[in-house]
Amino acid sequence: MSLPDTILALDIGGTKMLAALVQGDAVLDTHTMATPRNGDPETWLAALFAAIAGWKGRYQRVGVAVTGIIDDGCWSPLNRRTLDIPDRFPLIATVAALSGIDQVLAANDAQAAAWGEYAFGAGQLHDLVFLTVSTGIGGGIVVNGRLLGGLAGHFGQFRSLGDVGRTLEDKVSGHWIAAEAAPHRPGATARDVFEAAAAGHDWADAIIAASARQTALLCGNIQLALDPARIVIGGGIGLAPGYLESVRQALGGLSPRLTPQLHAAALAERAGVVGIADLARRQN
Repeated sequence: MSLPDTILALDIGGTKMLAALVQGDAVLDTHTMATPRNGDPETWLAALFAAIAGWKGRYQRVGVAVTGIIDDGCWSPLNRRTLDIPDRFPLIATVAALSGIDQVLAANDAQAAAWGEYAFGAGQLHDLVFLTVSTGIGGGIVVNGRLLGGLAGHFGQFRSLGDVGRTLEDKVSGHWIAAEAAPHRPGATARDVFEAAAAGHDWADAIIAASARQTALLCGNIQLALDPARIVIGGGIGLAPGYLESVRQALGGLSPRLTPQLHAAALAERAGVVGIADLARRQN
């Protein structure tokens, strides 16, 4: 049996840019760079391609997974607090020019990760909703073996009455956790908060529990709206020690029929690159 094509997969989030060579569900090589907080995405991408110049000739297609939304090959932000980029940046054209490859597919990063978990990870080919709780909150939906595109799965952008200009991810994500920690430990990151909770600091426990309650409420509402067989949780916050168990505890009062079946993402940070590579491979 011949090996599947090798795909160059890029996963660009609010914190880091990950480049990977992917063959099936195997990640052959990786390179990671911090995502700049300002400037021109073309400059970021040029720097990334310069760093992986030695991979030239090893891939035949390119898949790009990004935070935000893709329309007609152009990339736009949904929450500038997560990553502030210009509206309708020509992502596919830019990557095609930098890579020298005509076959380029771009998609939202959480949607790509949803496909990765469906095809190769915790989804096990069951209908699923994927949630990544990280710098922001993203999501993806796979129904009847089909990944929903467009705005589908952007659960982090949900809003509540009275929260003018603020989204759900502004009350759950790593940015929020770090901001809540500032009065207790100035300059702390979300990772620092989880470490403080593990060390027995009540203030850290309270912040994590508040985030987990919001995630649990979201999962309960997703179950009522879509009734997926599984909700898969990933991301740096979602997979942090104790977080998923805190979400399950917050769902403890629901009847069994209304309780979502929560699963930890099996591919971890590989979900986005594995998913976008497989989607690029399937592109005609």
